[in-house]
Amino acid sequence: MSHSHHNDPAFSQSRRQLLLGLGGISLLGLLNPSTLYALSHARQFKKIPSSGEKIPVIGMGSSRTFDVGNNAKKRAVLLKVLETFFEKGGGMIDSSPMYGSSEQVIGDLLKKIPEQNKKTLFAATKVWTEGKQAGIEQMQLSMRRMGVKVFDLMQIHNLVDWKTHLATLKEWKAQKKVRYIGITTSHGRFHQQLIEILKTEPFDFVQLSYNIDNLEVERHLLPIAQEKGIAVIVNRPFQRGELFQKTKGKKLPAWASEFDCRSWGQYFLKFAVSHPAVTCAIPATRKMRHMIDNMAAGAGRLPDAKMRTKMRQY
Repeated sequence: MSHSHHNDPAFSQSRRQLLLGLGGISLLGLLNPSTLYALSHARQFKKIPSSGEKIPVIGMGSSRTFDVGNNAKKRAVLLKVLETFFEKGGGMIDSSPMYGSSEQVIGDLLKKIPEQNKKTLFAATKVWTEGKQAGIEQMQLSMRRMGVKVFDLMQIHNLVDWKTHLATLKEWKAQKKVRYIGITTSHGRFHQQLIEILKTEPFDFVQLSYNIDNLEVERHLLPIAQEKGIAVIVNRPFQRGELFQKTKGKKLPAWASEFDCRSWGQYFLKFAVSHPAVTCAIPATRKMRHMIDNMAAGAGRLPDAKMRTKMRQY
């Protein structure tokens, strides 16, 4: 193919005009407040490696927060929190039979939210018992409680009788009774065992504790998840609130605005979900203002590797 037209003055003239025009557009774009707003409010999604499906980086945990039984007043507050979660584009809701009445409360509240308002729902829970039949019955009960016909994700809670449940879950996944299967830990003492399991078993997801003050999983677990194409859910992104004690009275650094961060909560969440191996974080809250703040962490830019180091040092 001849490239002679590159020397054609008319061609280079029109090309120059085009580039100037594009430059002008991008400059205008930068000056235009609504464009800036759109950039800093673009919702962040990450891929589930085993399928390529994308989910929002901020989900919601329910340990402690949704265990309110039949308390009507507390349920009313939680309904508002849940509505806000979906309004702001929330995805994964993670529960467990271990969390008291949480599954039932979530299920009852989900029924009150119109179908079109919860399109992004990614329903996740866990199996937490010994024995094959007990596991099957517990998972069926979770489906009834949460009002979910097919769980997006079923996880083996804290490795309890994991070989037994994994056999069931492989069958269920093949029969499309669950979409993804996972395994969880929230205790460091299981890390070594979990590393061995992830090396050999076909999990789609692993859930673990990770935050700016607890980087233990960066050594082995996150690299293995990345290598094996396993999605990572981060629990305890605030170390159960301890991180806020450490930043009390400390000013958020001015450079936090470089990754659209406006609070310490967003600082901690953006740190957690910006790790290349991490798919989403599931902070738990029963307060409206915290939910709004958490969801804002899932919008705008995320820090890059250099910025993450700076965040840690600070």
